[in-house]
This record gives sequence, C-alpha cells and structure tokens, in this order.
Amino acid sequence: MAMMDHSAVAMPPSPALSRMIAGLRFLRRHPVILFGLVVLLASIVVALAAPYLLPDPKAINPIYRLRPPGEAFWFGTDHLGRSILSRSLHGTRISLAVGIMVAVAVTLAGVTVGLLSGFLRRFDSLMMRVMDGIMAIPGVLLAIALMSLFGSSLQNVVIAISIPEIPRMARLVRSAVLSIREQPYIDAAITNGTRLPRLLFRHVLPNTMAPVLVQATYVFASAMILEAVLSFLGAGTPPEVASWGNMMAEGRQYLQRAPWMAAFPGVMLAFLVLTVNVVGDAMRDVLDPRLAGKLK
Repeated sequence: MAMMDHSAVAMPPSPALSRMIAGLRFLRRHPVILFGLVVLLASIVVALAAPYLLPDPKAINPIYRLRPPGEAFWFGTDHLGRSILSRSLHGTRISLAVGIMVAVAVTLAGVTVGLLSGFLRRFDSLMMRVMDGIMAIPGVLLAIALMSLFGSSLQNVVIAISIPEIPRMARLVRSAVLSIREQPYIDAAITNGTRLPRLLFRHVLPNTMAPVLVQATYVFASAMILEAVLSFLGAGTPPEVASWGNMMAEGRQYLQRAPWMAAFPGVMLAFLVLTVNVVGDAMRDVLDPRLAGKLK
C-alpha cells in the first residue's frame, strides 16, 4: 500500500493571510484608492517625523527674513526668518489631526443620532428639529461663534467644526435606516424578540457603513478646509501655531513681495484635500456603482 505524501497536500491559507491577499487584490483593481492611501500614509509619516527631522518652526532668525526659495531654504523664509518648509510640514500635523478627530467625532455622533432617529419616532421628531436648527446656521458662522465663546485652541477647533457637520451625517444615516427598517429580515428579528440595541448594532448598522465611510471622507476634507478658514480669519488655532491657515494669513500681507509665504501652504492644503476627495469619490464608485452611474 502506497504511503501518502503529506508534503504534496497544500495547507489552506490562514484567515489573516486570506484577508491580506483579498485587500491587495482590491487595491490592484482600484489604483485611485491605492494612490490616495499612499499619499495619506506619506502625509502621516511626514507629520510624525517633522519634529525630529526639521528645525523648530517657531525659531526666529531676522537675518534670513523673506529669503526666496533656494538651496538654503527650499520653500523660502517668512517675515521673521522662519523656514516655510519646516512650518508647512509641521502644519500637516494640525490639518491631519483636525481632520481625523472631526471625522471620528462626527461619525460617532451622527451614526448614533441617525440610528435612534430611524427607529424611535418620538426621538426622531425631537432630534431632527434640533438638526434642522443647526443646519439653518452657516457652518463657518457657527464655528466662529463657538470659537469666540470657547477660546482659541486645537480642541475647541475640533468641537466647533464637528457640531455643524453632525446633522449631515445624522440625516444620511437616518435615511438609510428608514429604508433598512422595512426589510423582511428586520421584521423577522423583531418577531424573534431581538432587543433594540442588538437589532441596531447587529442588523442595521453594518448595512449603513458604506455611505457612512464615504461621508466620513468628505467630513475629513471639509474639516481641514474649515480649520484653515478659521485660522486665516484669526478664529482658529493660536497665531503662534504653525498651521496652514495661520501661514496664509501672515502671507497675505507680503503677497507681492514674498508670494511663497502663502503659496506653499495653500498648495499643500489643496493637494491633501483633493487627495481625500478623490479617495472618497473612488470609494463611492466601488461601494455603490449604481449611484456612480447616475452621477456621471
């Protein structure tokens, strides 16, 4: 009787390896998402490494004030002799921190309000009127009012930007929940005595994640823009903080003499926001191709 050759039997891949292979195949089929993720990852690495590789962005050296871009200063210097390159790369930390924290806060709050509003009619009638009231106020004006009330700090910027964005996320989740609530499997779960928390988080929430993830990318990009607007107007991060909005606000006074002061932080902000929006559009096309076809 021939002995079985165990070496010829192929072992099945582990679940973690299978998920990794599936993820790599997904990124190969969608190069736009891969490009955006690479840019975002590179931005995060730059933001984390900037304090260790670049000089202090607050270091003042009047001898080198308003130097144009060159070998010594790649992005030039500002009116106080500070390196625009160092300040721009440190500004990446502020924009990414604000964008990530606002996206997380808005997603958690908006999903919670949307889930409860979609299932609890009494809660819905109250919270949707509150959301409508918040949406009636322009986001920039509301953020400026909140900043003037709370004071200038990074944490207050996150709060001031998050509050105007919550109603949009909540209304999106609520509309998805209202359609999911009519599905037969929801009726079956209710008939079987499934409690509301388990029903929401086990059966409803997973089916709302596709639009939530796409909306979160737009909130991410919008938060970075709004933070720059607030800082540009003097209502955002403190003036001594190297944020792109503060840099552009300082550069507008020297726009004719030293245009690089406002140009480099503006270009970096536009490129990062564009990257996040492209990733969001690509995710929308992948997760809901029917919607992508309608929008073209």
